[in-house]
Amino acid sequence: MIERKFVAEKRREFLIEEYIKQSLKNVGFSHAKLQRTPIGEKIVIFTSRPGLIVGKGGQNIKILTKNLKRKFNLENPQIAISEVENPNLDANIVSERIADTMERYGTSKFKGIVHKVMTDVIKAGARGIEIVVSGKVPSARAKSWRFYVGYLKKCGDVAVSQVKIAYAAAQLKSGTVGIKVSIMPPDVVLPDNIKVMEINVDNDTEKKDSNISTEIQSSEGDKHENKEQGTQSAEIRGTEQQVE
Repeated sequence: MIERKFVAEKRREFLIEEYIKQSLKNVGFSHAKLQRTPIGEKIVIFTSRPGLIVGKGGQNIKILTKNLKRKFNLENPQIAISEVENPNLDANIVSERIADTMERYGTSKFKGIVHKVMTDVIKAGARGIEIVVSGKVPSARAKSWRFYVGYLKKCGDVAVSQVKIAYAAAQLKSGTVGIKVSIMPPDVVLPDNIKVMEINVDNDTEKKDSNISTEIQSSEGDKHENKEQGTQSAEIRGTEQQVE
């Protein structure tokens, strides 16, 4: 029973985020988070253009709040806007940017559009980026074009958990063009990055040799002192016998 409730809540969160994404097109939408509070639900929308989402006098926010109440039966949704610090490292914003540009200018110069986006992403500090464009570009037959720059993990835990992947679609006269963007952020820690620590072997051996030599010298000095004490005691005994 608990598992079904958990799955139902996650499904609802996914549908809410998809609805917000469809409602906020071409405004630099990244993603949304749903948080439950004692006074209702708080929805945080991450975007690169906060002004376009808020609208004049908060009109767009009011309309979105009303629609969320009606469609998903939310009691008191509170919408907050958060600006994305570096939009060029966000895969959702980059894919939406490519789709929006293709819908405006067509696919005649799609290679230039993709290369411009990849250059901006690499300048922003990303380790690597891959863009796959699938559809009728530029010919009448559908095919896939793959563009990539830098270093990008394709398998393993790093590729699954740390590489940012997003999908977008551009609606053109020739049909739908699919866009897949994969970005490897600059702060990814790779498991094969091994740091080798240097050990000063010469200094350690010199210290050990010096310690051994001091121990030998001290032991020899003790032996010499013991011998001198023995000879002195023997001389004293001899003098005592002569006196008697």
